[in-house]
Amino acid sequence: MHAVQAHQCIDVGVPVIVEKPVTDSIEDGIELLERVKQTQAKVLVGHHRAYSPLLATARSVVESGELGKLVSVTGSAAFYKPDYYFNEGEWRKVKGGGPILINMIHEIGNLRYLVGDIVGVQALNSNAAREFEVEDTCVISLRFANGTLGSFVLSDASASPRSWEQTSQENKSYATYETEDCYHIAGTNGCLSVPTMQVKSFANDVTPSWWSAMEERNECINREDPLKLQLEHFCSLIRGEETKPRVSVRDGLQNLLVIDAIIQACESGEYVSVREVEVQPSLCTA
Repeated sequence: MHAVQAHQCIDVGVPVIVEKPVTDSIEDGIELLERVKQTQAKVLVGHHRAYSPLLATARSVVESGELGKLVSVTGSAAFYKPDYYFNEGEWRKVKGGGPILINMIHEIGNLRYLVGDIVGVQALNSNAAREFEVEDTCVISLRFANGTLGSFVLSDASASPRSWEQTSQENKSYATYETEDCYHIAGTNGCLSVPTMQVKSFANDVTPSWWSAMEERNECINREDPLKLQLEHFCSLIRGEETKPRVSVRDGLQNLLVIDAIIQACESGEYVSVREVEVQPSLCTA
């Protein structure tokens, strides 16, 4: 209903938050993007993690250049969904109801925010743990436009705390583990673990080498509820105090294009390039 309801709001001039994924198909996403271009409607896509102060801190470290040229990123969203989660929603047991569509799209948003656009993927999935029609586990290789390579483990059948919810401490509904990380970003001069914000890097007077000691420190951590911050941003858009949505329809569509490539890679067993959607310059703020 995301696309249908978004168009209805645009029809009557009502600003709208469209939850992730922005639409249930690429074609619907392109149509909505074109509509926003034509009308200049105020449309915000609900990727709430984009408002996380933790991600903002991590991005500032990456952009500072301290890590050097980015080389690799490893990530995980490994957690255990209880049986009643599936019994209460039988649709979660069948195609379209697995963690790739429900959970991985959050991670794609985070990874694109931290590392940059993703241009190709390889992936394997399995339903061996629960034996439902849909996957419960997936491993993904990622190629970023800037040359960085990534690997990601996704599973909703793993008794593990290595997920954003269980490490960020942003949602108090989850048990959290403050010493665990779910992302590790490495460059030619240093690395960053997220969300503990541990930074290890070579000093300016040290030749980078695995025999050389790295300096260690922790970035200061600030936590706020990203859902609250997202709503504040939406209100600012409505009032005209801000003119550009933090997460645009274009952003939401790009995340969906990566998810589509992952699904194709799982089905084909082959490397899949992320589909490119031709976007005119005037769409950049859509």
